[in-house]
Amino acid sequence: MNMNFKALLTAAGIAAVAFSPAYATEGGDIATKPGAFIGASAGVPPPGIYMFNQVFTYQANLVGPGTSALNPPGTHKTGVQAAVDVQGFLFVPGWTFLGATYDAVIVQPFVMQSVGAPVNAQGAGAFNTYIVPVELSWKFGNSGWAIKTGVGIYLPDGCTTGANGLGCEANPYTTYQPELIISYLHDGWNLSAALYEEFNTENRDTHYTTGNIFHVDITATKTIGKWTFGPVAYYVAQVTDDSCGFNCVALGNSTLAHTGRFETWAVGGLVGYDFGPASLSVWATQEVHASAHNDAAANLGFDPSVTAKGATVFATLSYRLWAPEAPVAPAMYHK
Repeated sequence: MNMNFKALLTAAGIAAVAFSPAYATEGGDIATKPGAFIGASAGVPPPGIYMFNQVFTYQANLVGPGTSALNPPGTHKTGVQAAVDVQGFLFVPGWTFLGATYDAVIVQPFVMQSVGAPVNAQGAGAFNTYIVPVELSWKFGNSGWAIKTGVGIYLPDGCTTGANGLGCEANPYTTYQPELIISYLHDGWNLSAALYEEFNTENRDTHYTTGNIFHVDITATKTIGKWTFGPVAYYVAQVTDDSCGFNCVALGNSTLAHTGRFETWAVGGLVGYDFGPASLSVWATQEVHASAHNDAAANLGFDPSVTAKGATVFATLSYRLWAPEAPVAPAMYHK
């Protein structure tokens, strides 16, 4: 069963990680791992049910004005580590709507993460289940251009503990993630930009709401034979402020105590191989810029904002579990 590598990577474009740089606090929490859509495209594989297995490791240090309290002169930077395993399914029933091909996705991530001294915290557990009930992909004739759009939802069903619900790995709130992927797919090229934004609901335990987080993942790869390779990059930033209403303040919380805005840039490369029954891709990135700030807190004399800056190695194995049977050709009889 030989399958197109770029089409399989379409089925492998989702991953998730609960990553709170200021471990067990709010503000700056990211639901989707930056770069999760690297290697994906706006294309859709043939009808069938596909599975993808993803693993990645993230090794970083905390940076930002808040590290002045964590790391006095002469002490080491606070390290951050994460290891994530993701199991996902892509359903392509062969339906069309308004000229677009329909598909749906469900993903279950499992997370291990730790933050070093002086925080000294670690944990492991199931993260929020991620579902995309509807994705629609339009292909514009033979031009090579395609667009995909959909809305993903992180359900608040993962591991949560503690007074603020953040003592485990999941988030005690729902995240909605609309997406738009624009691709040029021709002659082995996959030139794709995936734009998606996280919209968070209120934390059910603290009534704190993390601001919107915007992502851009860039892929520029070439397939030659069974090999695919090329540069990749991503950008992620919090683009709206956190909010803490009356019920939140009544519990002793405040946006002044948490990371405000942040942004991160990363660059790297991808290599993949199509084995026929399955395809494997591996990409690695280094974050070249990371910054964080809380202007309101800084105006009062201390900015607690921190974010992580580090490197990611990410691997995806994708394959088709089931495909509809081809129609049986009528038998031809000859005298």
